[in-house]
This record gives sequence, C-alpha cells and structure tokens, in this order.
Amino acid sequence: MVDLFIDRVLLKNNKDQDELDTEREIVTRLHNRILMLFFASGACETCQRFTPTLSNFFKRLTDEFYVDRSAQLVLLYISLDHSEEQQEVLLKNLPKKCLFLSYEDPYRRELEEKFKVEELPTVVVLRPDCSILIPNAVEEIIHRGPGCFRNWKEAAELIDRNFMIKEDFEEKSMRSFTDPFRRLKYKVEDEKKAKKKNVRRLGGGRLEDNGGL
Repeated sequence: MVDLFIDRVLLKNNKDQDELDTEREIVTRLHNRILMLFFASGACETCQRFTPTLSNFFKRLTDEFYVDRSAQLVLLYISLDHSEEQQEVLLKNLPKKCLFLSYEDPYRRELEEKFKVEELPTVVVLRPDCSILIPNAVEEIIHRGPGCFRNWKEAAELIDRNFMIKEDFEEKSMRSFTDPFRRLKYKVEDEKKAKKKNVRRLGGGRLEDNGGL
C-alpha cells in the first residue's frame, strides 16, 4: 500500500494537521499494515451516522486505553466532499490517529475511480501489498465490530511487527520480513567471534582482555 501514497502528502487529523510528506515517514506509517480507505462526505447523512461507529472501531483496535498492543491498522479518510467545510464535518468526528488527503488533492477522485466506489460510505480494506481484502467493510464493521480484524489479519497474512527489531522495522529500505531475524542471528555470531579475537586464555583458565595488542 506504500506504493499508493509514496509520492503523496498525507495529513494527520490533529490540531495542526501535520504532514507526512517524506518517503521515510510514509513508509514507516503504512508499511506492513492493513489500510482502511474511508470514502465519505460530510454532506451524506448516512456517512455522518456511520462515522462514530468507525471511529470507535478504530480506537478499540489502536488506542492503548483499550488494548495493550495497537493493531497494525491505518485509517485514511478519502473525502468526496464538494467543499473544505464539508470535509471538516467528518474529520471532527474521526480519531486523531486518522490520516487524510487534503481537499485540494485531486488524487482523492483518482482513488474513487480506482476502487470503483459506487456508494457512500465505503470502507475499502487493503492488504499490505495494496490488493483489495474487502471492497466495502461498512456492514461488517457495523455488525461484527473489532472482532472482524482477526479475520482481516489472517486473510492478509500480516506479519506481526512486534517480533521485528525496531530499527529494522523503521528502516527506509524494507527488505524481506525474515531479514531482521537473520541479522539478529548474525549479530550474535559476530559478537562471539569478536570476543574470541580480543580475549586469550592464560594458564589456570583465567581470561585476559587482549585489547588492541
């Protein structure tokens, strides 16, 4: 899904509407996550009624008040409004962790066409590889709530990032998902080799640091 937004500017739904406008920021935020594209409009009454449900759904999966480990889930609001004021109507009721495209960004309409959005609201659920997991998850979210995320995670074959090394996960250049495990193994082996080179065994079994001598 990173490919969908790598050259775009994503905004955070906070007071200052901070930008994610670098490749590193976008990769870090979106990589190895399931993405919900929320197509809606502030002028749509059905969207207004659904937004608190979606907001609660997202919070219960990502907010530390409800869960110990935040789900690998991103919510991105794709406004199909006809004015910036209409866009703000729903943003006010969406979580602060939600991302969105600015009203001026024509990419909103490109995404609408790409995912063949025919009704509002629509929540397109994407796997990390950008393929569609669910064309519209609105009814599932309403009737099943946060419990449906487990099925999404299994269907997406999502790799749990909690087992990855932090610095590896945040690297701009993402290698294979097994690479962090291999590098951890090699790191331990390299440390053992270095220790053998810098230490020599003396008589009686006492160890002495050989330093740089």
